[in-house]
Amino acid sequence: MRTHILYTGGTLGMVPTPDGLAPGADLTGWLDQLLSGTELAGTFETLSFEHLIDSANATPADWGRIVDNLWAHREEADSFVVLHGTDTLAYTSAALSYALTDFGKPVVVTGSQYSLGVVGTDAAPNVTGALRAVTSGRLHGVAVFFGHKLLRGNRVTKSSSWAYNGFDSPAAPQLARTGAPWQWIENDSTGCGWLDPRPYRRHDVLVVDLSPGLSAARLRAVLDPLPEAVILRAFGVGNVPSDEPGLVDVILDVISAGTPVVVASQCMQADVLLGHYQSSHALAEGGAISAHDMTLEALYAKLVFLLSQGLRGKELGRWVETDIAGEISM
Repeated sequence: MRTHILYTGGTLGMVPTPDGLAPGADLTGWLDQLLSGTELAGTFETLSFEHLIDSANATPADWGRIVDNLWAHREEADSFVVLHGTDTLAYTSAALSYALTDFGKPVVVTGSQYSLGVVGTDAAPNVTGALRAVTSGRLHGVAVFFGHKLLRGNRVTKSSSWAYNGFDSPAAPQLARTGAPWQWIENDSTGCGWLDPRPYRRHDVLVVDLSPGLSAARLRAVLDPLPEAVILRAFGVGNVPSDEPGLVDVILDVISAGTPVVVASQCMQADVLLGHYQSSHALAEGGAISAHDMTLEALYAKLVFLLSQGLRGKELGRWVETDIAGEISM
């Protein structure tokens, strides 16, 4: 089995310089040494982007670059590992899951909290774990390996900036956990898929967090000019401060103007139930869309994906609530 390893940037491959950490590690040499004498020795090829990404600067165009690279090497490899910075790794893994539903080969995204040259780095266990997972014959679709856990790529969120188990899957079980032997959970592909998707394009998707005391005037100012779509991160199961004068009217005006409003929860674990409480009844009646139990990263990438496919209006809303790649519990 041949594995294509793509290094896109991030802490894992950085080395100390007088100006701070910068790309420069010999990834191929490090991997050769790391895997020497194992069953994975000589079974991989590495490629680095010419212009490496600090993942804090990643955009949908970079998601597209990764997708294009994987497709370009699909016929010569059986499995794929993407090395990525941790800041926006969960956005990228979700984006890949939508764009690669018809890819037919496993993809694992990983990174590290420490660069590979640091004593005690998590780079080695994360990369070897990703390689074990992607060559196991048991993985379907896009996953993230981090901190001894294999997680569905569109169900993860970054939960810590420093812990070695820095990613979690709050609304879905992990796919596997390392051990002797690994402990696997059934991970059959779910979702309807998307054949021959158009490439990712940058779109104006605004994320708004509600907070106690937020005024209608402030919310209206944030939404002017109107974006292409709004993710409204509400309380609990989708509740909003409905007693705040004019605030619900601002949201309903946005929907009436043709901008979809998707209501998500600020909770790590939640299923958005619009209309379950009186405080969200008006939004349910006014045409707001439920994010159900999607993570913010999965929802944001999904909206950009759907907008990139040319969807708007009610059709976009219907697809937000449709399971494409296992990102939503239905």
